Amino acid sequence: MEAKVDYTQDGTVDFRGQPALQSKTGKWKACAFLVGYEAFERMAFYGVASNLVNYLTTQLHEDTVSSVRNVNNWSGSVWITPILGAYIADSYLGRFWTFTLSSLIYVLGMTLLTIAVSLKSLKPTCTNGICNKASNTQIAFFYTALYTMAIGAGGTKPNISTFGADQFDDLNPNEKSIKASFFNWWMFTSFLGALIATLGLVYIQENFGWGLGYGIPSAGLLFSLIIFYIGTPIYRHKVRTKSPTRDIICVPIEAFKNRKLQLPSDNSDLYEHHHQHYVSSGKRQVYHTPTLRFLDKAAIKENSTIGSSRAPLTVTQVEGVKLIFGMVLIWLVTLIPSTIWAQINTLFVKQGTTLDRNFGPDFKIPAASLGSFVTLSMLLSVPMYDRFFVPFMRTKTGHPRGITLLQRLGIGFSIQIIAIAIAYAVEVRRVHVIKANYALGPKDIVPMSIFWLLPQYVLIGIADVFNAIGLLEFFYDQSPHDMQSLGTTFFTSGIGVGNFLNSFLVTMVDKITGKGDRKSWIGDNLNDCHLDYYYGFLLVLSCFNLVAFLWVSSRYIYKRESIMVKEGLCVQLEENPTLDASLGLQV
Repeated sequence: MEAKVDYTQDGTVDFRGQPALQSKTGKWKACAFLVGYEAFERMAFYGVASNLVNYLTTQLHEDTVSSVRNVNNWSGSVWITPILGAYIADSYLGRFWTFTLSSLIYVLGMTLLTIAVSLKSLKPTCTNGICNKASNTQIAFFYTALYTMAIGAGGTKPNISTFGADQFDDLNPNEKSIKASFFNWWMFTSFLGALIATLGLVYIQENFGWGLGYGIPSAGLLFSLIIFYIGTPIYRHKVRTKSPTRDIICVPIEAFKNRKLQLPSDNSDLYEHHHQHYVSSGKRQVYHTPTLRFLDKAAIKENSTIGSSRAPLTVTQVEGVKLIFGMVLIWLVTLIPSTIWAQINTLFVKQGTTLDRNFGPDFKIPAASLGSFVTLSMLLSVPMYDRFFVPFMRTKTGHPRGITLLQRLGIGFSIQIIAIAIAYAVEVRRVHVIKANYALGPKDIVPMSIFWLLPQYVLIGIADVFNAIGLLEFFYDQSPHDMQSLGTTFFTSGIGVGNFLNSFLVTMVDKITGKGDRKSWIGDNLNDCHLDYYYGFLLVLSCFNLVAFLWVSSRYIYKRESIMVKEGLCVQLEENPTLDASLGLQV
């Protein structure tokens, strides 16, 4: 009797385009080749981002507001370009080839950046302590290198994590249970790379040279790509079927065309493929939901008889567009938390440079290295969350994840509010110490330890275990099946827009509060301005945003889908565990 071949059930293929063998492809053995790249890429990114504001002010001699704005604009670009990369992957090249081409662009950007900080001709000159402004050529070369990195990141960020998730078969119960922990441990690897950057690379940059500090991650990135390509024979690849954005355009148009038609009283009268279609294709049928009923008109069966031989759109296609609309609302309330996160590499760093950074008689802590405590708190919290918090809450709620995805986000946003409240309180104390010691000069060191900033860094790290990982998993899980790369760009673009929003806020606050003879809240001299007012402003925004998040979440309906699997003559129906959760914050 011929042995049964153990192909994956979700329709994935190997690198030759043949059905993927379950025993020889995918799972953690494939992901092992991917996590190395993620660690080195995060090390490269944070090696640049965490200390970029200091490079711009000390090496290119930009003022505080300009440097913060430029860091935010670049960071925003790094996180916003994945929209294009995800679209290219889902529509044309697939995740593997989009990542491959983009990673080479990323390495090129890092190489150019290493050259920019290494060659004397590409940096401003100083004479007798007086430094010239950077020339147009020097600025152009430096920012060209930075934004080349941003373009490369556009194709790597949305595809490497989703490509990793693709290595687990959702239709295999064993692999699906393993996949539940994938994003937690994926981010753990990411945090590890960030920790090396904020602890090691930042110190190297300030004490051994910027060229070496950028050269090390560039070489590491190239090495990790070689490791990535070695794993090619055991990767699984999702098969592209159609343009993922087609439904987003077609559903509203068809619904508008049918606006005069009456919706059927029974939702089962809306057009949908037979179950067998989903069984044979390995696709997922999405159940009807009562939201945005106007869009249901795109699936009215009468449409096929009105001057057109084309069948109407299916309920699954309509529900996919509803999911996107729901995700957009959640995305909007993540922008303020992303703005708070943007402080880690900008104002928190500049704030730290004014404090006493001595650690012993001979060692001075780089201000940007305090960001390592964000990463350390994440590294400690992720295993605790995955191994203790989730099992404990699972026994209480019965939910496979312990708590719902939106509950996870709500907890993270709440912790972040506590963090910015502490940042405000610490800054109030710093201002008091400045006045008490008359340390008003731009280069005066405030007699207050930099470790006063530690609680805000640690709490933001703990918050990120809930909201950063939670957001990545939420947007991947709730995306339509054909749009999961594009779906994860909700996560990256939220961070990107948050950075742009912070850039806008810093610029506007500086202009408005600095009018006339008044002191700007964010001036070049942080010892003689009101950074505490700006933190208070962010605290108020965060509180209002949490209220908006709770309102939006209470109306969010989770994706309701079934996966039809053939097992002999038996058809197994698998439903989303949150099927009965009509409210986003309910279990």
